[in-house]
Amino acid sequence: MEYIKHLNFCKSYSEIKLSDLPQAGGKNASLGEMIFALSPKGIRLPGGFVLTADAYRLFLKENDFEKKLTAELLSLDTKELTNLREVGKKCREIIASGKLPDDLLQAITENYQAMKGFPAPVAVRSSATAEDLPSASFAGQHDSFLNVKGVEQVISAILRCYVSLFNDRAIKYRIDNHFEHMQVALSVGIQQMVRSDTGSAGVAFTMDPETGFKNVIYLTGAWGLGENVVQGAVNPDEFYLFKPAIESNKKSIIKRKLGAKENMMVYSEGTEKPIKNIETPASQRNIYCLSNADAEQLGKWCFIIEKHYGLPMDIEWAKDGETGELFILQARQETVHSQKKAVSTKEYKLNSKEQPLCTGKSVGKAIASGRVSIVQSLADASKVQQGDIIVADITNPDWNALLRKAVSIVTNKGGRTSHASIVARELGIHAVVGTMDATSKLHDGQIITVSCIDGDEGNVYDGKLEWEEKEILFDQGKETRTKPMFILADPDKAFGLSFYPNQGVGLLRMEFMITNTIRIHPMALVKYDELVDSNDKRAIEAITSNFTDKKQFFIEKLSESVAMVAAAFYPKEVIVRMSDFKTNEYSLLIGGKNFEPHEENPMLGFRGASRYYNERYKEGFGLECQAIKVVRDEMGLTNVKVMIPFCRTVEEGKKVIETMKEFGLERGTNNLEVYVMAEIPSNVILADEFAKIFDGFSIGSNDLTQLTLGIDRDSAVISGLFDENNRAVKEMLTQVIQTAKKCGVKIALCGQAPSDYPEFAQFLVDQGIDSISFNADALLKGIENIRIAEEQVSKSKIQEVTL
Repeated sequence: MEYIKHLNFCKSYSEIKLSDLPQAGGKNASLGEMIFALSPKGIRLPGGFVLTADAYRLFLKENDFEKKLTAELLSLDTKELTNLREVGKKCREIIASGKLPDDLLQAITENYQAMKGFPAPVAVRSSATAEDLPSASFAGQHDSFLNVKGVEQVISAILRCYVSLFNDRAIKYRIDNHFEHMQVALSVGIQQMVRSDTGSAGVAFTMDPETGFKNVIYLTGAWGLGENVVQGAVNPDEFYLFKPAIESNKKSIIKRKLGAKENMMVYSEGTEKPIKNIETPASQRNIYCLSNADAEQLGKWCFIIEKHYGLPMDIEWAKDGETGELFILQARQETVHSQKKAVSTKEYKLNSKEQPLCTGKSVGKAIASGRVSIVQSLADASKVQQGDIIVADITNPDWNALLRKAVSIVTNKGGRTSHASIVARELGIHAVVGTMDATSKLHDGQIITVSCIDGDEGNVYDGKLEWEEKEILFDQGKETRTKPMFILADPDKAFGLSFYPNQGVGLLRMEFMITNTIRIHPMALVKYDELVDSNDKRAIEAITSNFTDKKQFFIEKLSESVAMVAAAFYPKEVIVRMSDFKTNEYSLLIGGKNFEPHEENPMLGFRGASRYYNERYKEGFGLECQAIKVVRDEMGLTNVKVMIPFCRTVEEGKKVIETMKEFGLERGTNNLEVYVMAEIPSNVILADEFAKIFDGFSIGSNDLTQLTLGIDRDSAVISGLFDENNRAVKEMLTQVIQTAKKCGVKIALCGQAPSDYPEFAQFLVDQGIDSISFNADALLKGIENIRIAEEQVSKSKIQEVTL
């Protein structure tokens, strides 16, 4: 397509590079840069032309607006903003009264007529010269218009873009970020419209927008035009993609989450409202808006874009429903986490656990209490007081001034890339988005507590709850010989915890993932077709409705949960303990009562290794093995190792190893290591024989203590006798550590005692243990105890040499 040049007023996107930001603005300069540099690498971007900043300046000059605007802006109360509405309105009226000079009209008309498919619809997008900078994104401050068709409508949209430079929110944003009003000019992009109204669209970040974790790409999307996702008007689908898997051409999607996608924005007939929102058909709400292949393709493009810019990026994408083609619409630097360096974090703990009034996606990590102020529009602005919690269906860029008064935000709709989420991050407050029902469950003046401390989930509680908070410094210090590792259960917390000083995950508990994400007994999925009609079978059908093969539901959900943790700590090792429910716990899963025997003492019954080769559960164990195989072989997360719990005999260990091989998990293949829990006296007594069939031991101090001392650790009557420091327990620990050393296999311990008792940490370090795993809240204290213990060992060695 040939674009007509008119002085310096119009340029084709293909002529523009990032260095043209003073003329093209941040958004347009980035688009031109990608078309020039990244189209050859296969990234597809819609073409078009740009009306430059000089064109805007000519418009001001020809209409003699500069002095009028300057005078109005000088009258603005920049401290209290008491007259912002009045000044903003007058500035907008001044711009709206203007006419585009003939040279501009000719340039716009000729370039628009030269576009492919004229008079096909276009997007008319604002692009300020102070936009998409590292310190200020200007996201949502200026207006853009979709499905614009015809010369007159394009010219009208351009003028409305100029007007939007003086939106109240844009004026305030410039004040807050110390930009001179008249120094900021506006470029306008006229871009070929991607028919995502019949396809899908959304937003991607080349890092986790919540934690700043940089090894993933986070995609969100919904059916129809992308404005619903950007504005937070829908709860979108979510995809996490692992960058090293993208680089090595492995399966890069490590997690998917289906969003409600309540509405979809589509084209509308007529010029007054060229777009409209309609309810998304149920058939589309229940499926992902992107195929896995499309999500992986977008992931590759996002990865290429990030590498080109050398920075974390915020990217908009669209899929054309007519052609099936994917497009990148724009890309700008992420402006929150890219400006931070993680040196500390705050830890929060609620002192009481109430039933939440509503639940959604957490944005940020904090707790706050305050008065509810339900906001439906700017007409409600006067009732919002400093320290309120703003509750809304969705937020709007026009609300930025009043959002600054809030200590937290709660919305019915939206995801982690919505306007509410972005503004919350920029303001340094937390939010709960996508609750579905906050405006109906909460009322004006109600005191509530908003908690975002439970990973992915944000909760809203009635009343002012009490909580504790403390500052955690990430003191890397001197690395210890004894590896400090995590005990983890919740995958949603993994990205944030990866910033703590650590050497990986020594114990990843599978049970939490099965209980919270899958909820169904594995054998109920294996034997689904044989289940009699019941409430359990109907519940299973509802949960797994998108899966013809019910077994695949278990494999997919478990592999995603494990992969999120493995990706968070990659390439450090993550040791996954295969399921260790007791029969009474298994029976609580949906469909579980059909497959579990009743036992008087489940703690010593049908649990751990004994289940894996038993016909009662063998096929269920096979699903666990297949999930691990997906993570290691298809996703390339070979830092995952597995651990077998409660293995009573050497013969049982051999049976488990053989059973794993039957299901495609073979020790040694693709460097797979298999560990065993040392938690039964037989594991200690025959440690040299266990060491021949396993790659190492992890001491389960709770079970080993109870079985050595003959104590039921759940008994309140004799709980005072439970003591890891007991001499008999320490004898067992010494024996298994020394045997492991002699056999040349790794030996670790998982438990709280080394953080609670410095002398216990000293004992383990003296014995030469390889690693100690801690719960997250005990890790830093545990590391401190390890350091002190190792310093004591060093001093003792020096004294021995001196003597």
